[in-house]
Amino acid sequence: MLGTASQTPTRSRHHNGYFVRWDTEGLLFDPGEGTQRQLLMAGVSPWAITRILLTHLHGDHCLGLPGVVQRMSLERVAHQVDLVFPRSGLPFVDRLLHASVFDDCTDLVRRPVAGPGTVVDPPPFTIVARRLEHRPETFGYRVEEPAGRTILRRRLDELGLEGPAIGELQRGTAVRVGTRMVSLDEVSVERPGQVLAFVMDTALCDAAFELAAGADLLVCEATFADADAALAAEFNHMTASQAGRLAAESGARRLVVTHFSQRYPDPEVLASEARLLHPDVVVARELLRVPVPPRRAGGRDRAVGAVQR
Repeated sequence: MLGTASQTPTRSRHHNGYFVRWDTEGLLFDPGEGTQRQLLMAGVSPWAITRILLTHLHGDHCLGLPGVVQRMSLERVAHQVDLVFPRSGLPFVDRLLHASVFDDCTDLVRRPVAGPGTVVDPPPFTIVARRLEHRPETFGYRVEEPAGRTILRRRLDELGLEGPAIGELQRGTAVRVGTRMVSLDEVSVERPGQVLAFVMDTALCDAAFELAAGADLLVCEATFADADAALAAEFNHMTASQAGRLAAESGARRLVVTHFSQRYPDPEVLASEARLLHPDVVVARELLRVPVPPRRAGGRDRAVGAVQR
């Protein structure tokens, strides 16, 4: 969590910024003003960034982009970095990327999003965009890991499989047991891939539920308290209770509430409202590291390992 403020930063809250470590990938969501410094404070190297995703082009979600890109250029980051953003925001992205004079050495690939659908294909994950209810055009994102398989110890013991045979099965190669061949499917169950949902700056809507459905981790705006629900509706934002409802009804496992209005010095006020509807609520705070819940096991039997497909 690099920054957790909404439109106006405070003495204790920076503008938005969220960095996700996903194996060898580094996803930077909505880099608001000051993100370059917050990455430094969090110990995140510019080389760790592989994708930048903007939900929309309000300043608190994008004014840090010039500094981040120029820092990557200064560090001579050599790998390709995808920049995902609403296509309607292209004029503003152009201005942000040329906000000042610098020696541009980045391999930055623009991937404008024209409508709902898949914006990144595996490996190692799929990123799906859905249009949210906000002004200007805003997209939420869902990062989906492909399903894998969990090998079951009980089935291995029944068949007398051990040692190198298990490794062959994990690689998808059938092995011989007596007079027949045993495949991976016979000794394993499907294990759902992990899912991260990022829902920012929107009224509660069907697209938000689609993004959050079954997510392991849902990062969601909770700009207003219930007492200010009229303001939330007027500006197409969510209350903390609505964030809790979204997590509960969509089956999300862990909810991170963020994007707090300056009118709430203590975000625990908002988190307490969300917790009335969902049990696992984390209050986003600057430089807080939030783990994605462990992968769901594929079955009740004791597992010996996971196989990625």
